[in-house]
Amino acid sequence: MSKDDDAARVQECLRGNPQAFATIVERYEKPLYNVALRMLRHPEDARDVTQTAFLKAFQGLEKYDPQFKFYSWLYRIAINESLDALRLRRRETDPVDDQYPSDGPGPEDSFATDVAERGLLDAIDGLKPDYRAVIVLKYFADRSYGDMAGILGIEEKTVKSRLFTARQMLKDRLADMGSL
Repeated sequence: MSKDDDAARVQECLRGNPQAFATIVERYEKPLYNVALRMLRHPEDARDVTQTAFLKAFQGLEKYDPQFKFYSWLYRIAINESLDALRLRRRETDPVDDQYPSDGPGPEDSFATDVAERGLLDAIDGLKPDYRAVIVLKYFADRSYGDMAGILGIEEKTVKSRLFTARQMLKDRLADMGSL
């Protein structure tokens, strides 16, 4: 689906065809869930945020401007919902990696990698939400600076600045944890 396909699906929904939104959900469910999961590090919270983001998007379809990328608008909703969830919950989180089987080597082969990844995820989790959002969008959702600016509703230069600062903070956190 392209930008035009998304806009056409939105128009179909606005004309009363809710099945058109189902195709949008199918396309963006996994990417939105992954962004929420990386932001929240809790599968159930990520599922809730993803579901809420789609519900809010569906309810607010008339606010979508088709001259912009639909996924940027949708990602912004998901990021905002993730930030709201972070504000509301305590700092305690469950490790993500224990919930899903690994596609990689067996446990004895990947212990060091798991420890390093957990350290990185803990360091990311310790960042302020604005910095965590740019790290997640850049490295886990593989979004460009322009996409990130659109999703977060900030200037591209601000995205670059936040990303630079977030990288420095991660470097310092990882050094403090002995992971560098």
